Amino acid sequence: QVQLVETGGGLVQAGGSLRLSCAASGRTFSSSGMGWFRQAPGKQREFVATISFSGSTTRYADSVKGRFTISRDNAKNTLYLQMNSLKAEDTAVYYCAADRTTWGRVVPDDYEHWGQGTQVTVSS
Repeated sequence: QVQLVETGGGLVQAGGSLRLSCAASGRTFSSSGMGWFRQAPGKQREFVATISFSGSTTRYADSVKGRFTISRDNAKNTLYLQMNSLKAEDTAVYYCAADRTTWGRVVPDDYEHWGQGTQVTVSS
């Protein structure tokens, strides 16, 4: 069982930066692929970034590639998302999630544990 708590959201101007954190409790964090997803009002939840259990493999949505960086610290049971050059279209609730496998995947249904989400609002 993994419990996830996201922090770090807030209001930022376009072009600014934020770093999201996801604190995990439970024994399986270091063996789980992890992902960040987001959901804007009236839209479906979408993939943002994913990372394998060891951190050696990452993958990004085209819309955030080159601007966002996913990372993890297994010693601290924490997942991160560094977001730079933020745009108004990045406004959404951001969720971290734990995959059922060691490899982070891009489909939300592949994830079995979810945090409660943190709001990111980018003003233009």
